Amino acid sequence: MTEAERAIETPDDEDEATEERSAEPPPRGRRRIAVLVGVAALAYALDLVSKLIVVARLEHQEPIDVFGTVLRLEVIRNKGAAFGIGEALTIVLTVIAAVVIVVIARIARKLYSTPWAIALGMLLGGALGNLTDRVFRSPGVFQGAVVDFIAPTHFAVFNLADSAIVCGGILIVVLSFRGLDPDGTLHRD
Repeated sequence: MTEAERAIETPDDEDEATEERSAEPPPRGRRRIAVLVGVAALAYALDLVSKLIVVARLEHQEPIDVFGTVLRLEVIRNKGAAFGIGEALTIVLTVIAAVVIVVIARIARKLYSTPWAIALGMLLGGALGNLTDRVFRSPGVFQGAVVDFIAPTHFAVFNLADSAIVCGGILIVVLSFRGLDPDGTLHRD
């Protein structure tokens, strides 16, 4: 091959290489695992500390009115899901919480969206908080009752883990409706 032939072929090779590079998806930045872990750790810590304080100071005491009769602190042990439904399903609820944690860990590998990292972090922290109760609280391993203590009038008694789960779930719904995926891509249907 002559020098002229090489010069003619080189631009084509460079063009093909440029086309191949442009066909690759643009870099999405850094994964947001640290945000997810930070939010989860904060939600978990707040839930755990609040439950430790409530059990130590308020259990077996009269409810405390915080905001008139609208909001009170009242300790109950809940073996079921929300609203006390499914009290005989403690082991099933434990397995569901464990599955949620595994699913979040799998999603985290492709997580490039900060809002999704926050939402999943809230879900993860809340799931870990309630799972900790189900595993370590009485009456025994995988049969433990969740400590609930926030009691608004005419509503179910709940805890900070429940709040984190609900807020994370609402944020996921909003992000999904807006078309934002966990990998940071935006799609319109």
